Amino acid sequence: MELWQQMIRDSVHSVDQLVEKFGIDRKVAEDLDEFFQARINPYYLSLIRYKGDPIWLQSVPDKVELDDIDGSPDPLNEDEMSPVPNITHRYPDRCLFLVTSQCGMYCRFCTRKRKVGDSGKISMKELESAFKYIEDHKEIRDIILSGGDPLMLTDVMIEKVLARLRSIEHVEIIRIGTKMPCVLPHRITPNLCKILKKYHPIYINTHFNHPWEITEESTKACGMLVDAGCPVNNQAVLMKGVNDDPKVMKELFQKLLKIRVRPYYLFMADETRGANHFRTSVEKGLEIMDALRGHTSGMAIPHFVIDAPGGGGKIPLLPKYVIHRDEEKVIMRNYKNEIYVYKEANYSSNGFNNEDNAVEIEYSGNNGNGRHSNVNTERKVTEIS
Repeated sequence: MELWQQMIRDSVHSVDQLVEKFGIDRKVAEDLDEFFQARINPYYLSLIRYKGDPIWLQSVPDKVELDDIDGSPDPLNEDEMSPVPNITHRYPDRCLFLVTSQCGMYCRFCTRKRKVGDSGKISMKELESAFKYIEDHKEIRDIILSGGDPLMLTDVMIEKVLARLRSIEHVEIIRIGTKMPCVLPHRITPNLCKILKKYHPIYINTHFNHPWEITEESTKACGMLVDAGCPVNNQAVLMKGVNDDPKVMKELFQKLLKIRVRPYYLFMADETRGANHFRTSVEKGLEIMDALRGHTSGMAIPHFVIDAPGGGGKIPLLPKYVIHRDEEKVIMRNYKNEIYVYKEANYSSNGFNNEDNAVEIEYSGNNGNGRHSNVNTERKVTEIS
């Protein structure tokens, strides 16, 4: 048995352990176990610094989960978009392929908790119908392996899945969605990396939410994956009490770049049953994005998105940089709230080039501290909203 497998076996998962280690009332612990079981492996447990810290909140069950009956068990409508077991086909050229129900740690905000931990909901017996679906749909060029966590499979099983996908001619890209580099980095072994190298191009999408998760062990794991030729991207979730702070997010994204992981997505938390206490306002997310742009490298700034409820897919959100736009120009602000004007390329010769119609207009930023721009335009704009 490998070290990572032993650590899974040694995880906190039972009602007795929840009562003993975290002081949860037994009846509450029993109800929580029935709602969504716990799994906290020894490594991730060791990252907790104090009760209620960002690591604790992500991993330790809380009775507040039982008060949330309004959330959806399937907020992204994945089951309705599942033509065969284990496949969700939402976008035209790619599909989600669920290969296991197990994870290295059960996140309390999980959007797929209706299935995670239940082998009857994501069954390996159904893999063949999933492979057949992919073979029959030649428009699918990109496969995202998920679950559960695909790296909970043995090396032998991982290679079987990858080899079968690589035998399908129209499959160009394989992505593995895994939280193992963050929650159980010991799973990233030389043998696993040797297998991955055989089936490129393979991309790894991992999931760090807080700077404390970037440790010596997770740094090594990510480095091994990158050295094996796998680009590693991060998909973070904005969560109240965990990372809803511009300074925390900036530190997280900058540290990710240091370990060669690209910040890829920042998600608004899904409207998932039992997890609504993690949700923040959209305005909080926009505030964080505004605090990043211009204050750190563009490489450290992910796409900020809402995965639309009901299966609408990822919708990007941006702070309001464009203040005004018409056929002549775009008026915009930068990260310092300074105002700039960009002339539209296709505006007619009767516009900017006609000095007889030109007037001088002064613009200032939202806070009155922006840079003033004197701009020649054909018509005067009296107000910018």
